[in-house]
Amino acid sequence: MDPNPVSSFFCIFDLTNELQSFLNVRNWISQLQMHAYCENPDIVLCGNKSDLEDQRVVKEEEARGLAEKYGVPYFETSAANGTNINQAIETLLDLIMKRMERCVDKSWIPEGVVRSNGHTSADQLNEVKEKGSCGC
Repeated sequence: MDPNPVSSFFCIFDLTNELQSFLNVRNWISQLQMHAYCENPDIVLCGNKSDLEDQRVVKEEEARGLAEKYGVPYFETSAANGTNINQAIETLLDLIMKRMERCVDKSWIPEGVVRSNGHTSADQLNEVKEKGSCGC
């Protein structure tokens, strides 16, 4: 198993179904946080069926408030017409890339390669690449 697996999720609820969908979001996020491979998984919350405004029962303010409580991005999406689907995907991908960059920044340079001034030597990094050492 990868020592640094990425845990990233879309948590999607139905804007037209408060009882069986929106009210379960808290439980779903808790389950993700408890069972994910890392302590703070990347989660994007999506309220789907934004195209069915006349059937909507979950207010945008409620959903945004819940997303803020958990510190996750929120999008109102529509699978039917594509509203905000690309934005939600791009946001999750950005979160994944930021997590990967943090992991790479900390793990790919072996001990002893960083100089006392905090910078790496190009020669040392080339040596590492030639040996095939990588923490990825």
